[in-house]
Amino acid sequence: MRTAFIGLGVMGYPMAGHLAKNGHEVTVYNRTTARAEAWCQEFGGRSAATPADAARNVDIVFSCVGNDDDVREVLLGADGVLNSISSSSIIVDHTTSSATVAREVALTAGGKSAGFLDAPVSGGQAGAEKGQLAVMVGGTTDDFERAVPVIDCYAKAITHIGPVGAGQLAKMVNQICIAGVVQGLAEGLHFAKKAGLDPAVVIESISKGAAQSWQMENRWQTMVDDEFDFGFAVDWMRKDLAIALDEASENGATLEMTRLVDQFYSEVQDLGGKRWDTSSLIARLK
Repeated sequence: MRTAFIGLGVMGYPMAGHLAKNGHEVTVYNRTTARAEAWCQEFGGRSAATPADAARNVDIVFSCVGNDDDVREVLLGADGVLNSISSSSIIVDHTTSSATVAREVALTAGGKSAGFLDAPVSGGQAGAEKGQLAVMVGGTTDDFERAVPVIDCYAKAITHIGPVGAGQLAKMVNQICIAGVVQGLAEGLHFAKKAGLDPAVVIESISKGAAQSWQMENRWQTMVDDEFDFGFAVDWMRKDLAIALDEASENGATLEMTRLVDQFYSEVQDLGGKRWDTSSLIARLK
């Protein structure tokens, strides 16, 4: 297919690369032109001067940017995708943003007879590089079914959650769950050390039972070793938790643990850990 990819950050760069490797025609746009040029050197395709230029005459436009404001700028702005997108084309937004902005973009896209899917991902930079992301999708069944074969280039699981906005709501659930798991693991490892136990022996035992998790399997050793220079940054996690807490204030959900862990992450930021991996929650306990 003819595709465009807007946003070549740590996630978007490899995701767009998987599209090219799977034979799709890809036009890219990135605010930092040098990064777009580097991508073209590596994967081919072409670099566009604006999101609108990238979106001309393509079948699917993918975007993966920072937050609600960025989504509005690249999709709805003066040089945005929706100023040039063809009718019957689809926008697939992989940004983790609010359900509100997803519905806002979908409404504008519908006015131009274009489709829209909010499709946040989970799996981090490693998942993007390996093409093993989990994708949570909101939108119509027709748009979903048309986009799935292309999204499959970098996904291990693609789930249609419900109408527009449902993908973002599911990603909020994902981040809420991760926050609790990481805090529990941090406290468990901290307790083991204080109790004079060998963390390696303890993890070997409990990881075979009900306490097992992805975070435990992949992060316990680096947490013990104070290695946090990788993975999903604390700044990004706080942005995501803020979205979930804002949504909870609207729908009446009680997120006591999430609010507390968000506070703990603010303490990690104060320790200089804005770009540390989210497993750095253990740093404040030490």
